[in-house]
Amino acid sequence: MATNNDKHEIDMFDTIFKQNERRIHYHIHKLHIQDPHNEFYQEGLYALWKAYETYEPTKGPMATYFNYTIRNQLIDMIRKRNREGENQEKIVLEHKTQTTDGNHIRKEGSAVDLQHMSDILLDDTELWQNLQHYLTDKEWNWIYFYIIGNMSVKDIAIQENTTENAVKSWGKQVRKKLRDPAFREKIAWDISL
Repeated sequence: MATNNDKHEIDMFDTIFKQNERRIHYHIHKLHIQDPHNEFYQEGLYALWKAYETYEPTKGPMATYFNYTIRNQLIDMIRKRNREGENQEKIVLEHKTQTTDGNHIRKEGSAVDLQHMSDILLDDTELWQNLQHYLTDKEWNWIYFYIIGNMSVKDIAIQENTTENAVKSWGKQVRKKLRDPAFREKIAWDISL
């Protein structure tokens, strides 16, 4: 049950709200915020209420305090959204990296890990020499260290003093070449990818 004091407090805030609602819209506009669902407006309204409850007249004008509180609350919300977006991007990138790390080939809709393909004969030196002849040094490094040496992409990047993305790119280039029937014929590699 609301007391007279609670009703008076609500009426006072209602008056303050009517006088200061434009401040919320002003700061949303000033900060170039797109707010189709009024989430920022609601946050500004909450900030106005918070400022109203915590305002101390001895510390300065009420309008200044309202502006300060609303603006900072909106900026905090923008920062929070940006962090959430960055975290989401990291999760998506990590998932993409794990599923397409440059060491897989696509065959009939599924990924096949190159290092575990039983068709690759590690002891066929003629095949490997042929392959090395037609690859760049970086592509050969990927074959040599990842396929033959069974090293991780991260370890190769450290050894070659480059980024993991660069190593993955080498793997993608090798896969692209190995998918080409003319290239496989050139190196006398008679397996179907």
